[in-house]
Amino acid sequence: MPVEGSEFAAALRQYAAGVVLMCVRDDIDDVGTTVTSAMSVSADPPLVAVALTTDGYPHEVLESVGSCALNVLGVQHEILASRFASAGRPSARHLLETVPWQRAEHSGGIVLDDAVTALDCRVAQLVPAGDHTLAVLEVVGVPVLEETRDPLLRLRGRWTDGAGRSFRRS
Repeated sequence: MPVEGSEFAAALRQYAAGVVLMCVRDDIDDVGTTVTSAMSVSADPPLVAVALTTDGYPHEVLESVGSCALNVLGVQHEILASRFASAGRPSARHLLETVPWQRAEHSGGIVLDDAVTALDCRVAQLVPAGDHTLAVLEVVGVPVLEETRDPLLRLRGRWTDGAGRSFRRS
């Protein structure tokens, strides 16, 4: 018997996930989205994967452009994570007007100066998976690496830090 969608979602809410901001630069603008389904895939070659809603605009732009920047968000970024998770959000540059950032060398995607780490990536493979697509990304650069910053996590529908302290409900 198939698992009910609500039961499946409730079960996965028990799993703490790192929070990543994916930024894609296309010819018109910068597109950003919050991703909590990111994972390491391979060390040789260096590959990571993110799951994106197949019919979503971020997927469409990533497929078209073929590269992106991934920012692992820190605890100080919970408001940014909420902004980029909202439907109908404006340009990534508008949401980051007060946040210091730079462009990734290969992808041209936005890289936050105060991210925990940032990865400059190109698409290696897009794999359909139900209502999502797994974007397997080759890491071509690490423009930010700050091992002393605490990562932002998503657990039980809340932004939290590594000690389990919740921020606001979102």
